[in-house]
Amino acid sequence: MDKITLELQPRDTFGKRNKALRRAGMTPAHLFGHRVHSLALQGQTADLERVLARAGTSRLISLKVSGEKRARTVLIREIQRKPASGLLLHLDLYQVKSKEKMTVEIPVHVVGHAPALESKANTLALELPSLTVECLPTNLPSRLDVDISSLESASDVLRVGDVRAPDGVAILNDPELVVARIEAERRPVVEEVEEVEEVEAEPAKEEKGTAEQTD
Repeated sequence: MDKITLELQPRDTFGKRNKALRRAGMTPAHLFGHRVHSLALQGQTADLERVLARAGTSRLISLKVSGEKRARTVLIREIQRKPASGLLLHLDLYQVKSKEKMTVEIPVHVVGHAPALESKANTLALELPSLTVECLPTNLPSRLDVDISSLESASDVLRVGDVRAPDGVAILNDPELVVARIEAERRPVVEEVEEVEEVEAEPAKEEKGTAEQTD
């Protein structure tokens, strides 16, 4: 898998002054980690968007900070965007250490063919799009493959305990949680309406007059 690289510069703007930074096509970032001196950084927004598209929050990035000789290995921990426009506002980067285990959310990737899906009435529902894993940085997977070949009929499920993690990777989610399930199409219930036989109404009888006729 290709190595993802990113170059950032130290930042000396904070708070409201970051608005001018964003208008100039730059995005503020913050680097932190276990026993790591935190740094305020900045980078070209376009470059950061390209890295985000490839790395997401589950792939390691080789970060080069201007003025430093050695690259740092980091993960993207938090992404802040403007709700209305989706403009990238801020990034949090976490520096990892090669000999320290880390806890990361890894996306689930469905593989295989479920016999149950041969029926058009059945669909696959992904209950957990990501799983929490613990591992060393060198063992970090970019995704977790979930094989759905065992799902043969409606209501069949795959649980966390059914997912095989790569060597050196431990899945921390409850093993009984459902990752994927087969759902049958729900057809609307049509109530049968009992037909009522129409009875023809009898014509109203004319009332006999009681008044006496006069000459």
